[in-house]
Amino acid sequence: MAEALSQNQIDELLSRMRSGEVSQTPTEPEQKIKEYDFSSPKKFTKDQLKSLNSLYENYARVLSSYFTSILRSACEVTISQIEEQRYYEFSNALPDNTLIGIISFMPEDADYDDMAMMFELSTTFGFLLIDRQMGGTGELYAPDRDYTEIELSLLKMVMGNATKYLQDVWSGSLPVKTELQSVETNGRFIQTYAPQDIVVIITFEINDEYYKGTANMCMPTANLEDIISTFMVKYNHSVKQQDEEKEQQKRNRIMDYLKSSEIEMEAHLDDCLMSLGDLTQLQVNDVISLNKKIDEDITVNVEGIPWFRARLGEVDSHKALKLVKTDVNSVE
Repeated sequence: MAEALSQNQIDELLSRMRSGEVSQTPTEPEQKIKEYDFSSPKKFTKDQLKSLNSLYENYARVLSSYFTSILRSACEVTISQIEEQRYYEFSNALPDNTLIGIISFMPEDADYDDMAMMFELSTTFGFLLIDRQMGGTGELYAPDRDYTEIELSLLKMVMGNATKYLQDVWSGSLPVKTELQSVETNGRFIQTYAPQDIVVIITFEINDEYYKGTANMCMPTANLEDIISTFMVKYNHSVKQQDEEKEQQKRNRIMDYLKSSEIEMEAHLDDCLMSLGDLTQLQVNDVISLNKKIDEDITVNVEGIPWFRARLGEVDSHKALKLVKTDVNSVE
C-alpha cells in the first residue's frame, strides 16, 4: 500500500514545483494499436463487404416492414456492422438463452455447395413478438423460463417468414432457395460450424417503440467469397448494358448542344524569326518576307488546334479563305 503524504509534505512539494525544482513531466497519450491475427487473415475485400452490405440493407428494409406489421408500431431495422471472425468468438458472445433460426441456403447453381446460416434474435424480442401476436400491450416482459410449445410455434412462423424474405432478397443477385431447418433456444448446443471456422457476422439494430436491441446473421465463408464475386460481376455487366436507341438519342442531344456553341477560328500564315534589334527598328510600311509563297496552303486553327489547310483569296472584295483539306496529322 502506498504511503500517504502529510499536509506539510504536500505543501513542500507544491512550493518546489512553483520554484522549478521539480519538473512536471507531461504524460504522453497512449497509442491505440489494433491487433491483427495473422493466423486468421481477412478473406474479403472492402468492395466485397460493401456489396454484401448493400444486399442486407435491402433485407433490413424488408424486416422493418415485417416487424412493423407484427408489432403494430413503427419498427426500424438497420445494419450496424459487418465483420469477419472465428465462429467460437461469435458463439461465446451469445447469451445462454437466445432465439436462433437455422436456415438452409441452397444456390441453384451447381457450382456452389449448400450451406447453413444462423439468424439470432434476443429472447426479450422473441417474447415481445409473441406478446403482440397474442394481442398484448407491447410492454417488455422476459420471464426466466424456456418458450412453451405454442410460443415456439409462433416464433417458427416468424422465422419462416424472415427466411422467405431472405430468399427474395438474395434471388435478386443470385438464384437461391432458403428453408428454415429448426429454431433453437440455446446457442451453446449448436454444432453447425467448427469453432475455428471463419464466419461473416451481419449485425442489425432494431429500434421500436417498446424495444431497442440487436440481431445477428451468421454466414460461413466457404462459398461466400465466390458467390459475392459472381453477383458483383453480374451487377457490373448489367450497369454497362444500355439501350442503344437511348444512347443514340443522348449522343444526338449532346451534338446539338455542341453545334450551337461558338468557337474561335484563326488563319495562321507563317512564323517569322528576327532579332530584338531588328524588331526595334521596324517602321510603318516596312515589308517582312515570309517563308511561304502566295499560292501555298496555310493552316487554319480551331481553338488553337491546327484543323484545316486553306488558301488565301477574295470574295466580293473581301479577303477570304478556301478550305482545301483537313489537317490529317492534327485530327489523328
